[in-house]
Amino acid sequence: MDTQLHEQVLEYVEKHGKVDTLDLATHFSVDHQKIVGAVKSIEAHGNLINSEITSRKSWELTKEGQEVAANGSHEAVVFRAIPAGGIPQAELMKTSPNAKIGISKAVANGWIEFDKSGGAPVVKKKVDKIEDQTQKYLQAILKGSGDSSVPENVKQEFKKRKLMQEITTKSYILTKGAEFSTKLKKLETDLTVEMLAGDLWKELSFKPYNFDALGAPPERGHLHPLMKVRSEFRQIFLEMGFIEMPTNMYVESSFWNFDALFQPQQHPARDAQDTFFVSNPEKSYKFPVDYVEKVREIHSKGGYGSIGYGYDWKLEEAQKNLLRTHTTAVTARMLYKLAQSGQGDKPAKFFSIDKVFRNETLDATHLAEFHQVEGIVAGRGISLSNLIGILYEFFRKLNITDLEFKPAYNPYTEPSMEIFVFHPGLKKWMEIGNSGMFRPEMLRPFGIPEGVNVLGWGLSLERPTMVKYGLDNIRDLVGPKVDLKMVQANPICRLDKD
Repeated sequence: MDTQLHEQVLEYVEKHGKVDTLDLATHFSVDHQKIVGAVKSIEAHGNLINSEITSRKSWELTKEGQEVAANGSHEAVVFRAIPAGGIPQAELMKTSPNAKIGISKAVANGWIEFDKSGGAPVVKKKVDKIEDQTQKYLQAILKGSGDSSVPENVKQEFKKRKLMQEITTKSYILTKGAEFSTKLKKLETDLTVEMLAGDLWKELSFKPYNFDALGAPPERGHLHPLMKVRSEFRQIFLEMGFIEMPTNMYVESSFWNFDALFQPQQHPARDAQDTFFVSNPEKSYKFPVDYVEKVREIHSKGGYGSIGYGYDWKLEEAQKNLLRTHTTAVTARMLYKLAQSGQGDKPAKFFSIDKVFRNETLDATHLAEFHQVEGIVAGRGISLSNLIGILYEFFRKLNITDLEFKPAYNPYTEPSMEIFVFHPGLKKWMEIGNSGMFRPEMLRPFGIPEGVNVLGWGLSLERPTMVKYGLDNIRDLVGPKVDLKMVQANPICRLDKD
């Protein structure tokens, strides 16, 4: 803001005592908003002036009113277009875009008449000369002569005709304040050691603190909705007495990812179209020898009541490294470790939540990299009904109650069930996981004793998150199309539970 304008305003107030900012704008020939800005700046320097808001009402011409002031009223334009012998009404209507209202007003003023003796109406003049008072009134306002000369009823008529409009202008009445001065004194914003060392601070003016001003929000990290639901899943598992399994091996061997789970080496899931194989290192070599032989035997010849698959099982196929396709590979390692430690016949509950990778085609509900929520329960005398009950309880804690189970086939579970949940946004049932009871062909080679059953399930983390956050496309949750404002504006926690 121009300092000179500040001082000009203060000098004017000193000379006149009381002044309207609209008059200041006219006096200094500047925009009124500049005067208002100068006043606000002066007020920030202390109680130099008092300002009281006021308003003025004035009239100004509309665009149509300006045209009338320049060219004459619609009725006058119509009158001037009528020749001495008259003109058919249809022809007169073509002479002006406002001819219709012009004819109406001219008739009301007694300037013209209609001759219908010849059939089609002909418009003729009733008077030889007219005075366009409408144009004169509008010209007076346009020239700044003031609208006081225009009668109030005429103003209201012009307003209805949209020739004029009433304008309310807000302004400020300025008077001297308690600390009035024609010079602006710099306000200090900081209290320094030098000021306090002597008496300098007594001579200075300080800018008052605005305790109502909002501070700049600090930069901070934000929890992604997926991570919030992951934390919620983890907390539910821990509340239900589960122990978390280590999941830090993204690269896994085909042996633990497929063979240990009684998944045959000819299974379609082991093709490059479904699985990301690793080229470096291409193979793994460290396996428990005794256990490898048991896996070879169960695949090739069967055992524990199974006839196996009847093919020549190859170690070379099992050695291939890949990005794990499910965290059930983690479960296989944990069950083997449990059996080898002599704890295979004791009740146990484990869970894991981490990323898995599949060569999927991306769409609204599928990703190539996603999270799997894995849970297992081991014990004697447990059955499929226990699994259904555990899953209902788990999802109830998530405030998701619309569940359905569908019979399915898995190489490593029998019986098996797919788990579906209803998505209100998509208005359809959506698969969110798979479950079942682990086969003896998988458990017994580990060393898990007869009579001990293991229930297992693998859930998606992304799809339940979509349901809870009302998203109908998984790419709105993960990937380059995610709206970061959605992540940042999301509440820290959701209070949606009963």
